[in-house]
Amino acid sequence: MNRKLILYLGLFLLFLSCNQAKVTKKTKKENTVSTKNKIASLLVSKETIKKHLYTLASDEMEGRKPGTKGMEKATQYIENEYKRIGLTTFKNLTSYRQNFEHQSIQMSNIIGVLEGKSKKNEFVIVSAHHDHLGMKESGEGDLIFNGANDDASGVTGVLALAEHYAKKGDNERSIVFVCFTAEEIGLIGSKYFGKGINQEEFIAGINLELIAKEPKTGPKSAWLTGFNRSNFGKIIQKNLEGTGYKLYPDPYPKFDLFFRSDNASLARLGVPSHTFSTTPIDVDTHYHKVSDEANTLSIDVLSETIKAVAKGTESIINGTDTPTRVNLKK
Repeated sequence: MNRKLILYLGLFLLFLSCNQAKVTKKTKKENTVSTKNKIASLLVSKETIKKHLYTLASDEMEGRKPGTKGMEKATQYIENEYKRIGLTTFKNLTSYRQNFEHQSIQMSNIIGVLEGKSKKNEFVIVSAHHDHLGMKESGEGDLIFNGANDDASGVTGVLALAEHYAKKGDNERSIVFVCFTAEEIGLIGSKYFGKGINQEEFIAGINLELIAKEPKTGPKSAWLTGFNRSNFGKIIQKNLEGTGYKLYPDPYPKFDLFFRSDNASLARLGVPSHTFSTTPIDVDTHYHKVSDEANTLSIDVLSETIKAVAKGTESIINGTDTPTRVNLKK
């Protein structure tokens, strides 16, 4: 083989090698971008999420009105899930129930704890309300206010996040999972809970309400009440950068929603406690109607929202970020 041929062959092989390196580098870059645009997997299946929602919103629960047999069934379901997941009881309670009486009705908040590692005396609360409106006293047709979106969807989020964090096992702060009772009649359960805590121990409140419908802010998005009252929302936005999921301030300021859900009971104590939601409540035809059924909701939206909450609050749970205390005057 002459020298010119060997030289040409060498140059050709060098050209192929450089091109291959460029392709490999480009592929790696594309894979990195692709990975960045996805929220990390939730350690709970979509089937489990659907089971929670459909069980809690079933006719068997009779609309989950405090003091009814249906509410007791819902309470037992949540307790059994806490036990299965491996949550412990809160402070001096001997069970998951925080029992109290209101207007001669026996009620219970349902509380489970996942103890933190290096900062176990600092608490992050993850909450939703498990009560709803019960049943119509008379009439024909559907008489049950199943409360699927309001707020079986939020309770589903609490249970899914509890299982997710329990499986991860790396929470530096303790997480208190609470399903509040009697939200619908004046935030009664969360007010009772707030009376018995040292607010200084509570770093943040993550409240979930109506999280299973696509919001007016578009797909893969949620909104947060009281966005400008602390830097909680900005922390979430920072943690969601590159995931393709967006968090927006509450688009319904005229409804004063920050003070209408259970986050308000802790916020009034100074805790940066805010509510995540996705529902376009200004046009939602099922809100507080017997038509608020599980089959009107999107399991995909519910699952994506729960994943986004897990990713967005990650740095708060692991102790990296501490939200500023809430400002009630803004």
